[in-house]
Amino acid sequence: MKAGGEVRDHRGVEGIGGNRLTWARLPASVRASVEGGLGSAVVRAVNCAGGFSPGLASRLELADGRWVFAKAVSAATNPHSVGMHRREVGIAPLVPGPRLLWSGDDGDWVALVFEEVVGHTPVLPWAAGEWDRVHAAMVELASVRAPDGLASIAADEAALSGWRSLAVEPLPGVDPWALARLDELASWEEQWAEAAAGTSLVHGDVRADNVLLTSSGVVFVDWPQAGSGAPWVDLALLLPSLAMQGGPEPAEVWRSSPLARGADRDAVTAVAAASAGYFVHSSLLPPPPGLPTLRAFQAAQAGPALRWLRGLLG
Repeated sequence: MKAGGEVRDHRGVEGIGGNRLTWARLPASVRASVEGGLGSAVVRAVNCAGGFSPGLASRLELADGRWVFAKAVSAATNPHSVGMHRREVGIAPLVPGPRLLWSGDDGDWVALVFEEVVGHTPVLPWAAGEWDRVHAAMVELASVRAPDGLASIAADEAALSGWRSLAVEPLPGVDPWALARLDELASWEEQWAEAAAGTSLVHGDVRADNVLLTSSGVVFVDWPQAGSGAPWVDLALLLPSLAMQGGPEPAEVWRSSPLARGADRDAVTAVAAASAGYFVHSSLLPPPPGLPTLRAFQAAQAGPALRWLRGLLG
């Protein structure tokens, strides 16, 4: 895995996102802060598709010849996205991802600027060769010990509580197999935080639009959800997205991955249950502010997540 700066392929990622703010539409005060922080004016901006933040995600060419990647969002647009940006400011120096060049926070708008790395997101549907490269990089990442000061990936145990929420208040549209087993699935889900515990560095949100393929390696970007955890957690959380975007099925990947070897089956089942519950429950909720495409993306992952969970439960 190669560490470095951050840039997004301008082609974006097929089928997701599409809700980005452009550089020209940022408030003048935010643009001035970015330019002042970098010590150079922006002469060109290339908007980047992909991802779900309703804020800016753009490659910026500076008057001094540098290219950088910038992102910014306001609390008025989406408070959750602002919280994620603020968390990433603190996490960026701790992880082997993009080098943070500058950040600014005026109490409403939060902006981050990273050094550029030339690369592209995986072509979708996933190609076998590109998936093999990303999988190898995930195996390497799993061998990295989480730095001191990084909280557990499961520090917020309630972050994955979909089955428990549905057991209390069932929503229309739940898969019949899951609906008949809500109490059982909620019981598995309750164990996910303990099951995911460990000392490895966990990205927490590996998926196609958070991966860059360079000429010499793989760069993982967007680290606000990083934490410590079991070495197999990133792969387990990625599998529904991988299948949804044309890659192999979760069970197929899990059978052959070195990350699955030695993993406790009950622990894996608990994390898979929590992940499936998150996608199922979240997909049935109204869209959050500024993120109109998110629920459809979650619903598309619920299918493969449930298929894998059913196989694990026999």
